[in-house]
Amino acid sequence: MSLDEICKIYFLIKEKSLDEICKIYNIKTELTVKSSDEETFDVPVAVVMEWQVIKHMFEDGCAVDEIPLPNVTSKILAEVIKYSKKHVETPKAEELEAWDADFVKVDQDTLFDLILAANYLNIKSLLDLTCQTVADMIKGKTPEEIRKTFNKKWNFTPEEEEEIRRENQWAFE
Repeated sequence: MSLDEICKIYFLIKEKSLDEICKIYNIKTELTVKSSDEETFDVPVAVVMEWQVIKHMFEDGCAVDEIPLPNVTSKILAEVIKYSKKHVETPKAEELEAWDADFVKVDQDTLFDLILAANYLNIKSLLDLTCQTVADMIKGKTPEEIRKTFNKKWNFTPEEEEEIRRENQWAFE
């Protein structure tokens, strides 16, 4: 790029919006991501760059026109996009607190799918939020109450249970 081109871009930045500059230079402002069930979503670059796995793809020069996300369904991807957009558009943490609390008021299957998606896409804030929600669900409960909360059966014999308690005594203190 010549000095003349750099100067033009510099003055464009001062006078035009990012969208206008992207149009002039034919730069995409959105990326297409594809869910495991083949649904595509056009997502603003600023939002997708919050997903560390995608950001690293670009840093490593592995960018493609359509980014497949084989481990994320369209239902969950739509929620991840909604979460990420909100967090990009609202940088103040105190403004997000109530919104985040509402966001995680979902059924358990959705919550666990959000955890898996956040982990896969490496979205630390979403992973922290969803895992904290699960931690809050089990905090102060007995093992029996936790099993009931998550509708899980206890398949251990009394001997196996005692061995687990001995091996993990720190967790029962």
